[in-house]
Amino acid sequence: MTEAKASIEDHRAVWSEFRRQMPIVQRWAYLDHAAVSPLPEPTRAALVNWAEDATLQGDTSWPNWSRHIEEVRLLAANLVGTLPAEIALLHNTTEGINLVAEGLPWRPGDNVVTLADEFPSNQYPWMNLASKGVETRRVPTSGGTVSFDGLVQACDRRTRVLAISWVSYSSGWRNDLDRLAELAHSRGALLLVDAIQALGVVPLDVRQTPVDFLAADGHKWLLGPEGAGIFFLRGELLDRLRPMGVGWHSVEHAHDYDRIELVLKPSAARYEGGSQNMAGFTALGASLRLLGRFGTAAICRRIFEVTDLACQRLAAIGARIRSDRSPQHKSGIVVFDLPGRDPKVVRAKCLSQGVVLSCRAHGLRISPHAYNDASDVDRLIEAIGVL
Repeated sequence: MTEAKASIEDHRAVWSEFRRQMPIVQRWAYLDHAAVSPLPEPTRAALVNWAEDATLQGDTSWPNWSRHIEEVRLLAANLVGTLPAEIALLHNTTEGINLVAEGLPWRPGDNVVTLADEFPSNQYPWMNLASKGVETRRVPTSGGTVSFDGLVQACDRRTRVLAISWVSYSSGWRNDLDRLAELAHSRGALLLVDAIQALGVVPLDVRQTPVDFLAADGHKWLLGPEGAGIFFLRGELLDRLRPMGVGWHSVEHAHDYDRIELVLKPSAARYEGGSQNMAGFTALGASLRLLGRFGTAAICRRIFEVTDLACQRLAAIGARIRSDRSPQHKSGIVVFDLPGRDPKVVRAKCLSQGVVLSCRAHGLRISPHAYNDASDVDRLIEAIGVL
């Protein structure tokens, strides 16, 4: 037994409870959390219970639903080390990025710096500012490797936002947020982080790491449903970011429908506009509570153990690991090639063998969570072996 596999086995007792909460393991070796995660059992139960309540009780239960929403806001705030007043509960990452793109006071000649291989939702909102005279500078990467010097050269005195993913969806490269924040602020710019590929599974304390904006949907590593996401902004930027999609929920007197005064809430909740995804956030809250039982730091260590084992086993059968696995850059995402094999054909074969993974950047991508174990890695290697 290899050292990495032995480490996974040694921790089996610690993580077996987490695994028992994931019904997906009964059928699949699910290694695709960077796409859409399966729901834990407590999350499924929360959704079913909400639907039952809505069916039998209607809006008489609305006060309880609203209370649950505020509990989720607190859980999200605790996750990043901030106060609930700096958290907005939005539909997805895209909505959070667009809040910043459309809400900042731009001037012709301003620019935004991002990476050329960012997920489209962290490129199109900035490109959409061209009509306002704002330039989007897309810094190339090399095989997923980010050149910090390239970012430095792209930023100048007219850079207003450095918009970058914490972890790249297509390569697994994890960026140093402290270093990025220092770069942005040294240029008088703001740092926006697309955190969807790391939030909840890599520790972050925004009191120590001064990101300005952060957006992440809950349907990947947070194990929630689609359409329920988190947006953070630093409190001092509240009045600088013009609210978009203002509605009844944006004002201090949200439930006094006869009082028409635009007195915005003194918190990030002003960006929530109208009715919320009660079912989705109720479910996300259940997932956040489950993750909280294990702690982000422990989850991170576990995911690194599983991905290290997967890399070792894949390399042993001739795979080329494309993701940077150095301690400062590795993440829960591993992209690899099987020389001479079509990634789409490999993926289809893996699915037929009960193994779920994705094709990204012309390669294969796995993204195991902390409940995955050595048996899932075994199934991956066996599925590839039957090709």
